[in-house]
Amino acid sequence: MQDRLYFRQLLSGRDFAVGDPVATQMVNFAYLIGDRETREAVVVDPAYAVGDLLDVLAADDMRLTGVLATHHHPDHVGGSMMGFTLAGLAELLAREPVPVHVNRNEAEWVQRVTGVSGTDLTGHDHDDVVHVGDIPIRLLHTPGHTPGSQCFLLEDRLVAGDTLFLEGCGRTDFPGGDAEAMYHSLRALAELPGDPVVFPGHQYSAAPSANLSSVRENNFVYRPQNLDEWKTMFAG
Repeated sequence: MQDRLYFRQLLSGRDFAVGDPVATQMVNFAYLIGDRETREAVVVDPAYAVGDLLDVLAADDMRLTGVLATHHHPDHVGGSMMGFTLAGLAELLAREPVPVHVNRNEAEWVQRVTGVSGTDLTGHDHDDVVHVGDIPIRLLHTPGHTPGSQCFLLEDRLVAGDTLFLEGCGRTDFPGGDAEAMYHSLRALAELPGDPVVFPGHQYSAAPSANLSSVRENNFVYRPQNLDEWKTMFAG
């Protein structure tokens, strides 16, 4: 299936939304995932300049058929929060009315932040699978950063959103955050079979991706050996 997989990692402020000071500061990754034979593709976490992302797909002769949202924060899906407003899902759907795949626990948050309708969203449970052409994408519910944060597993890649970075993990002190849930989510990701390459939601490290085995070995979030040690780390 590798030869069919279309996969692009795009950095905000560099590959899209060039010149946007917020996009440049936030160093978000958006992802394009598709099937080269059917030319179908989805975008993961469209924000800032959705036209740029659609232009990349068009240049690659790919057709947008859906959106995968890791969580509801505006730097990932657009909308208003904490005093700023970013383009994202609402602007994308105005141009391309495609399904937006979210975890059921995140749907209300996404609606509230972006203003999109509940009918625009397709709610999912842990371990659901979304197919893009003939490419299966497994949806993993990983609460902690937000109640319905999710990661996407496909072939030898893990698109980890703000659950797991190469260095650190997503904050748990925003509304809906839960440090204990984050501990369990990180442990679940660490136990995934094989050694997928982790593609995070932000470039908070020198490398844009790394194998899970390397992240487990080098990321400080995997140093605590149990929940009590984890809570002590967060308390400190």
